Amino acid sequence: MSRRSYRTAIVGTGGIATAHAAAVRASGGRAGLVATADVDLDRAKAFAETWDVPRAYASLAELLGEEQVDLVCLCTPPEQHAPLAARCLEAGVTALVEKPPTLSLAEFAQLREAESRSTAHVATVFQHRFGPAAVRLRRLVAAGELGRPLLATCATQWYRDEAYFAAPWRGTWENEGGGPTMGHGIHQFDLLLSVLGPWQEVTALAARQARSTDTEDVSMALVRFESGALASVVNSVVSPRQTSELRFDFERATVEVAHLYGYTDDDWTLTPAPGHEDIAWAPGPVSAPSGHGDQLTAVLDALDQGEPPPVTLQDAGRTMEFIAALYASAFTGERVQAGQIAADSPFWQRMDGSGTPWEKAR
Repeated sequence: MSRRSYRTAIVGTGGIATAHAAAVRASGGRAGLVATADVDLDRAKAFAETWDVPRAYASLAELLGEEQVDLVCLCTPPEQHAPLAARCLEAGVTALVEKPPTLSLAEFAQLREAESRSTAHVATVFQHRFGPAAVRLRRLVAAGELGRPLLATCATQWYRDEAYFAAPWRGTWENEGGGPTMGHGIHQFDLLLSVLGPWQEVTALAARQARSTDTEDVSMALVRFESGALASVVNSVVSPRQTSELRFDFERATVEVAHLYGYTDDDWTLTPAPGHEDIAWAPGPVSAPSGHGDQLTAVLDALDQGEPPPVTLQDAGRTMEFIAALYASAFTGERVQAGQIAADSPFWQRMDGSGTPWEKAR
């Protein structure tokens, strides 16, 4: 395996771009920022000055026309993710795209088709998959050391006030693709899915409880997995005491984590079932909270080996289909099976399908 330094650009210089820039800076020279772009050129220039980026542009097209880059981090509002990722693929440049990668399953299918025609790849930012504790948990599960998964709970209970939704793209189906199911809880239940494997069916509810948005501000789902495990998933932006929690009950142990925006090894606990006290969790050395640096390292490792970087579109597809199934169940009152939402479904074209049970607020 050979290592090189990857010429990296950041497109979209809002808040999350800082996490990407910090991850690149912490990569030990394996990646280097050579350019940035934003529709607000002054903001791009200010970001470039802050992070010592040589050049700033007003568009991705302009950047790709002037620069030789290996990796583009897409940090724009969600409605721009798919078209900009497709533009990267056309240029033969791998894109690391913030969640959600697309606004719908239809867009997702188009992006997979574009990737199939390119030498480059698209990876979705699901950084919590890559913290050392989550990697360790998946290894224990794969080795069968914890026994069969039986039950899990997943809760993302955050608080976002009305001022947060003042940004015109937030809280709309057309621009954000959904509410906390699509934009907030997605990190925790993506981690849930990465541990428990393929899901089988979803029964869900969604409501607009308190925010003047077109999307939901709360959703809840009951999930059955192919393994037989059952799980509950809660997503909220109306919860004053904020928390992100996951609990997995296996035959031989309970494994759980409680954090907010990133976990360390110290946030995880393993409680063995009686008679299985020999199960070793063996936490590693103190680490930074799970974040973009962990995933960037995995992306660079994959590029070094000539492999598609994680999380691939194939992997992200399971999470995107879960979101569509949750909304479809919530808005139709029906249980939704994996694979049920096809191209002739309104929930294939839009996450709100044929419409929400509440009236538009905007």
